[in-house]
Amino acid sequence: MRHPPFRLLAGLLLGTSLLMGCEQAGLPNPLNAGPQKEAEGKAIGSACRHAGRAIEDCYTLNLNASKAAIFAGWKEMNDYMLENKLAEVAPILPPPPSAEALQEKNKKKKTKKAAEEVSETEEPPPEEDKASVSKTADPAEDPPPRKRRRSTE
Repeated sequence: MRHPPFRLLAGLLLGTSLLMGCEQAGLPNPLNAGPQKEAEGKAIGSACRHAGRAIEDCYTLNLNASKAAIFAGWKEMNDYMLENKLAEVAPILPPPPSAEALQEKNKKKKTKKAAEEVSETEEPPPEEDKASVSKTADPAEDPPPRKRRRSTE
């Protein structure tokens, strides 16, 4: 029974090494979440200012970001652009659709999908025989027969 401290030490080292790799695996680090969120907010704010968007538009487009961080980034970029006499860059992409437009689009998709499901469950109408249709149809409505070309041989 001399080995339990060794096993405990090995287990702790293994657990520590696995937890240190969490950031590389894409798992969020709770100790780093605050500064990272603030840095993202500043980046969003500065990008909005560089694109010439108003601060209110930036808040509206980025609801999950901190407003204070967005404002700090927007103000820093504004000062930088004024010092260096930089012009705004027009965004190439159109602004994202509003929430109302997204709801309308989803509603249309749902109704279209429901209509397709209903049409799949219904049996298609039986196809009529072409011969019976041509006999009952008015001959005046049928197009005249095509004339054949004669070869020049």
